[in-house]
Amino acid sequence: MPWRDADMSTLTQIREIVLMNLKSIPQRLGASLVIVIGIAGVVGVLVAMLSMSTGLNKTLTATGDPNRAIVLRGGSNGELASFLDRSAATLIKQDPAIARHAVRLPLASGELIVITEVPRKGQSSGANVSLRGVESKGLTVRPELKLIAGRSFKPGLREIIVGKGAFTQFDGLQVGAKLKFRGSYWDVVGVFESGDAHDSELWADLDTVQSAFGRSGVSSVVVRLNYRDAFKDLKRRLESDPQLNVEVKTEKDYFSSQSSGLTRQIGFLTSIVTVIMAFGALFGALNTMYSAVSARTAEIGTLRALGFGNAPVVASVMAEAMFLSLLGGVLGAGIAYVLFNDYSVSTLGGGFTQVAFNFAVTPGLVAQGLSWALTIGFLGGLAPAVRAAQLPVTAALRG
Repeated sequence: MPWRDADMSTLTQIREIVLMNLKSIPQRLGASLVIVIGIAGVVGVLVAMLSMSTGLNKTLTATGDPNRAIVLRGGSNGELASFLDRSAATLIKQDPAIARHAVRLPLASGELIVITEVPRKGQSSGANVSLRGVESKGLTVRPELKLIAGRSFKPGLREIIVGKGAFTQFDGLQVGAKLKFRGSYWDVVGVFESGDAHDSELWADLDTVQSAFGRSGVSSVVVRLNYRDAFKDLKRRLESDPQLNVEVKTEKDYFSSQSSGLTRQIGFLTSIVTVIMAFGALFGALNTMYSAVSARTAEIGTLRALGFGNAPVVASVMAEAMFLSLLGGVLGAGIAYVLFNDYSVSTLGGGFTQVAFNFAVTPGLVAQGLSWALTIGFLGGLAPAVRAAQLPVTAALRG
C-alpha cells in the first residue's frame, strides 16, 4: 500500500536524522553544555528546596499514633499557646475512652511545653528549643520512644533526656553535660530516639519543670485510646462538657497541621525561584538551539534536497533539545540527591522552636524535576525546530 510505504519512509528518515544529529552533539559541546548546566541548576534547586519541605513534612506527619489523641485548650493553635489547669487535666483523664494500665490507672500524660535556649553547634548564639515536662506514664504512652544512650530522668530531680535530633543539631547536650535554666543546673542523663518531631525536644519530669518555671497546669494531655472508635466518643464527650473548654485531635492530625503553614511557604518560595531560573534556562536553550540550527543550515538544506521532509528535520532538532534537557535534569537531580538527601538541619516549627529534620529527596521529587527539564527542553527546541523546517532549500544550501 503506497501510504504505508510513505509512512515507513518518514519514520526511517526521522530515525536516521535524529541519530545523526545526536552523534554530532560532541562537535557542539560548548553550546550544548549551556543547556545541560542551565537546566541542571534549575532542577537541582527545585529538588533541593522541595526536599527540605518534604523532609519537614515527613518528620511532623510521622509524629503520632492512630491510637493516641491530644487534648488542648479550645482555640489554641498549638501546645505552646495552650493551658489546662490541674482540675481540667484530672477530669480529662477519667474519660472511659482512655486505655488503662495494668493497675487500672489511665494511660494519659499531662505535659507542659516551655521554651529554653541551647547554643547551636559551632555558634555562640542560642536557639529556642522545646523542653517537655512529662508524667511518668508519658514514656509508656509512647512505646516507640527508645533510649539510645544513658538512662531516663528520675522524678523530682532536675534531669533531662534529649532527642537525637536536638543532640545532633545543638551543642552541650551530651550525656553528663549540665544545662542552666532559670538560674539552676540540669543534668543531661540520656539520649532518646522516636523517629519524629519529638527528636527535637528535651524531656524532663513534669512536676520538676512546673516548679522550675512557675507553672501550675499543663499544655496538653496525651492519651492512649481504649478501642477502635474511642476517638469519636472522647472528642464528643470532652468538647461538649460544660466544665471544660478543650479541643481534641488525633496526634497525627495535630502534628500535620503544625507543618502545613511552613511547607506552604517553602513551596511558594520554591515556585518563584524555580520559575525565575526556568526562564533563564529556557532562553539559554532557545539561544543554543537557534545557534545549532544556524550552524547546520547547509546540512539541513542538503538533507531537504535529498528528499528529507519537514517532520524529520523538526524531530532532529527537538530530539537534541529534549536529550540535552533530560541530561541536565538527571545531572541536577543527581547532585541534589548526593548533596542534600538525608542532610540534617533544623528550622523554626509552628511553636517558634527549632525542629530538627532531614532533607528527603524522593523519587516523586526527582520525577517532578525531570518533568520541568523536559518542559524547558520542549519549549526551547520548538521554535528553532519550526524555523529549521521552514528554511527554503535553495537558501539553506547557500548556508
